[in-house]
Amino acid sequence: MSITIERRILDLLAANSDLTSAELGDAVGLSASAAHRRVAQLRESGAIVGYRAVLSQAARGDPSIVLVNVTLRDQRKETMAAFEAEIVECPQVVQCFLMSGEADYMLHVEIRHGETFERIHRETLSQLPGVTRLASHFVIREVIRR
Repeated sequence: MSITIERRILDLLAANSDLTSAELGDAVGLSASAAHRRVAQLRESGAIVGYRAVLSQAARGDPSIVLVNVTLRDQRKETMAAFEAEIVECPQVVQCFLMSGEADYMLHVEIRHGETFERIHRETLSQLPGVTRLASHFVIREVIRR
């Protein structure tokens, strides 16, 4: 079974969103205008929800990265909703994932110069609704950046 043109376009754009319609068309066997129409259809369908720049660690201020497992007191809908409503307001939290397994959530936290993880842990993360346990893992080095 062959990969659809739409899937190939999505894969190419996920790897490099700077590709022109002509470059996309060449890669998938379409004219530039046909590739442009396909990309517009993918945006309209919701398959493409936006574009963003992937910044280097230096451009982000060389932050220290901490992955934090969060355990809540329970998994009731209200507890999780309260936690999620507050976590989106934490500027140091770059990503938040609802997890299966031992922890309820995993956070990707970036600590910039002038901040300390101790302060963020004490004043922000431990104060979030429903939090009973935080387990922090400091990133030594990023191996792959996608």
